[in-house]
Amino acid sequence: MEVRDTSDELPWGVPLPGATDPLGHPFLRTRFVPPAPPGTFLRRDRLVRHLGQALLTPLTVVNGSAGAGKTLLVADWAANLGRPLAWLTLDAAVEGPGMFWAHLLRSLNAGGVPVPTAIGFPADATRVHPTLLSRLAWELAGRDRPVTLVIDEFDRMTDPEVARQLESVLRHAGQGLRLVLVSRTEPLLPLHRYRLTGEMTEIRDAELAFTTEEAVDLLELHGLSLAVPVVGALVERTRGWAAGLRLSALAARSSPDPELYLKEFEAGRGTIADFLLAEVLEQQPPETQDLLLRISVLDRFCPDLADELTQRRDAATILAELHHANAFVEDFGHDWYRLHPLFREILRAHLRRRAPGLEQQLHRRAAHWLRRSGTLPEMLANGAAAQDWTYMARALVEDLAIGQLFTGPGSGEPADWFAGMGTEGETSDPATNLVRAACALSEADLDGGLAHLRRAAGQLAADDRGSPAARLSCALLEALAGRLSGSARLAEQADRSARRLMPQLPPRLLDGHPELGALLLTHVGSSRLWAGRLDEARATLTAVTRAPRTASTVLPRTEALEHLALVDHLNGWPSAAERKVFAMTAEAERYGLAQPSGSGLGQLVLAAVAVDRDEVDRAEALLARTSDRPPTTPVAAAVRRAVAAAVLLARGRTGDALALATRPLPAAEASPWAQGRAALVVSDAHLAEGRPDAAVEALRQVAGDQPLCTVGAARAHLAAGDPGTAVHLLDGLAARGRPGPGVAVPAALVRAQAAALEGDPATARRLLAKALVEGRREELRSTFRSAGPWIGPFLAEPALRALAAGWLVPDPEPSGERARGGPGPGTPAEELSGREREVLERLARAMSTEDIAADLCVSVNTVKTHLKSVYRKLSVHRRNDAVRRARELRFL
Repeated sequence: MEVRDTSDELPWGVPLPGATDPLGHPFLRTRFVPPAPPGTFLRRDRLVRHLGQALLTPLTVVNGSAGAGKTLLVADWAANLGRPLAWLTLDAAVEGPGMFWAHLLRSLNAGGVPVPTAIGFPADATRVHPTLLSRLAWELAGRDRPVTLVIDEFDRMTDPEVARQLESVLRHAGQGLRLVLVSRTEPLLPLHRYRLTGEMTEIRDAELAFTTEEAVDLLELHGLSLAVPVVGALVERTRGWAAGLRLSALAARSSPDPELYLKEFEAGRGTIADFLLAEVLEQQPPETQDLLLRISVLDRFCPDLADELTQRRDAATILAELHHANAFVEDFGHDWYRLHPLFREILRAHLRRRAPGLEQQLHRRAAHWLRRSGTLPEMLANGAAAQDWTYMARALVEDLAIGQLFTGPGSGEPADWFAGMGTEGETSDPATNLVRAACALSEADLDGGLAHLRRAAGQLAADDRGSPAARLSCALLEALAGRLSGSARLAEQADRSARRLMPQLPPRLLDGHPELGALLLTHVGSSRLWAGRLDEARATLTAVTRAPRTASTVLPRTEALEHLALVDHLNGWPSAAERKVFAMTAEAERYGLAQPSGSGLGQLVLAAVAVDRDEVDRAEALLARTSDRPPTTPVAAAVRRAVAAAVLLARGRTGDALALATRPLPAAEASPWAQGRAALVVSDAHLAEGRPDAAVEALRQVAGDQPLCTVGAARAHLAAGDPGTAVHLLDGLAARGRPGPGVAVPAALVRAQAAALEGDPATARRLLAKALVEGRREELRSTFRSAGPWIGPFLAEPALRALAAGWLVPDPEPSGERARGGPGPGTPAEELSGREREVLERLARAMSTEDIAADLCVSVNTVKTHLKSVYRKLSVHRRNDAVRRARELRFL
């Protein structure tokens, strides 16, 4: 009896079509074979390890955009799997349940997983018998070794019935099937269930993106060995997109200067543009293409803004679908989106070719919409792109937003937004002149700013219809001009005008701009400080620090703190000044403001404190940190001049110190303390060169006005052999109230020296002890170092030496546990590492976390980790406490 082979027959005796699909077309073998990775393929171990979890979960989804490298990743992983694997690549021809299941069964056969004849075969392209699916699930569930089935380009399968059927087979196959779906979109399967139960492995677009290190290796496979910063910039521009990196590498390889090519290549031209236009843009329906082209002019967008550009009302649905489909539309959060940078560049280039002139119109529409939504920086950016300067200027002025040019994101560079407007040429629009004035003043162009400001003020005065908002904006800029020019009169006059105008504005508008009042007070307070009215300046600036703690007021608040620090230093309270600078830095960091002040005044105050403490190297380092930012205000210029001259004196360069101290500072009004500090340097230089009479003369005009100058004059008279006048001057100083240690300590030293010269060593010892006690708290070493040789014998005496030990003179010989190398009282149980000491040294310079990271070439998180360790070892919780504690332990 002949035995008939039934492997190619249906259970009902109908022969199986072994090489054709339900439509009678031959199966294409390429659909059932994983693609071979090219020679330049880079295996990324982190992704291979993650994909290895596919063997532990029933479902794996690799979901990414076109060209993200998902197919090659899975193909490479599958080639090294070492277990039964079936591969199916879908295309447009595999449509309908019957066609899908016919191809899936064929992929199992091709992958070495024979399908028994009992399961059956779809005869109709549009449907499949439920019995076939049940039998297939039963067959898979009974296997000893699970089958891994990869379905590539699953996004082409849009039939929800097929998704339901596949999920049913997967569920009933149990441990017998491991399904891997490679797709540009989220599959229609109920993924939430698998996520909830932990039965799904998932690799998404963000994980598929190349890191900088991986991109370096990839480019080397293409024969390109490039610097890491160049590759990092390329990764940032491509967002680590695999196809973009590979296409860029291929193009750069044929360039004579690959590094320059990768820095400057035009995304709108070449193979990258061809790929994205064909694979993404042209795959979309016309209305979606139109939306993509129009929103390409924006850095970010929401559905309402996109509707404004298209003049339709379908953006919300389209954007959600594009994001879901990984079509290079990224979710920015809170219903805002952005385009992939390369895709955006390509779309913009395509828009310019298809619709010349439309780009400017779209920017204008966006600017108008953004103004209504209160998004100032983006309104300005789009208005500038549309070159609609008058509209932008009027919007800033009438919305009372001109202060945000100096306090908002990108503050300090308003001229960048208005660079195309130009500063020349007459205009009858006061708002435009006000903006031109703001741009000039932001760049410390005082003459240009005042010219535009006078023109705007004249136009507003001649126009009775000038709005209160415009007049208030003008007053704010006049106060700034007063600060920059060193004119308290101009600043206070502007302040009075502003106070009269504020009641005329809607409270809602004023409440929405707390930065206006804070800026106004900062300008007035700085001007009063320059004028030497320190108590008034303190009161004004303290009011600024109490302004609402918002992002819009952080800049004036930090500027107020550094000015208050200067007031403390001028009054002789260096530690209080230092604390305020640290508070300023902490406040700036809290709001992500790396450089709280363009003038660097806080750093200059710290440098002045360092000079008082005889830390000349540190003072020089702090000065160097501000050298690339020339002082923009007379206040900062005067402090810088005084500190730099004091450093020169400490280095023995008296001639250079004299030349610097006598260099005039341009200002509308003279500053008593600036003149006094300069005169002190001149006097000290003369004393250093043995000319006491010249030292007395240098301080004659200012001695009665400032306590420290009075002390300096007394010291000069003492050196000139006139102790009576010296003591008389100090008696007058004492009558004016209790001075700070920065004044009291040098005053006590002059009195002690006078007592010693008059043969009263007991009084000298008492005064010197008092000076040592107060000086120790503030570490005022410089005053003692420059006191002269008379102090040496006194400090050699045991009682006074004990007061000076550890901070002014070395400790006595160590004994006990310290002699054996153990920790002394107050010493940390753990030593600071070398890197922790480096971080601590920069912390003492009031460098921000970001600045420390950049200076040490490490990440911000690494710096934060070191700071936490430093705080723990020093038993402190704040940066200023850490610095103070480190000084006590002589780590600094």
